[in-house]
Amino acid sequence: MAKPLSLLIAAGAVVLAVVLNPSPEKHREKIKEVIAERSQLERFLGLGQLTSFASRYHSFGLGSYTTVDDKLTSIGAFGLVFVPD
Repeated sequence: MAKPLSLLIAAGAVVLAVVLNPSPEKHREKIKEVIAERSQLERFLGLGQLTSFASRYHSFGLGSYTTVDDKLTSIGAFGLVFVPD
């Protein structure tokens, strides 16, 4: 009995990950927000806006990420987006 339940839970998690995969807009908004929080000067100069505009969105179904000049800018999964330092 435990094996079918485990498979059902795993399948549900995969479906949930696909459905909640963050959109490019969510990534861009989070990039702007994090850069603005890090520095008042960067907020004033609009660097978050420029970085989010230049970012390239990549999705692998269960999650997604953005890059700028082949550097990782943000990572997203299950509706959440993280911007590494």
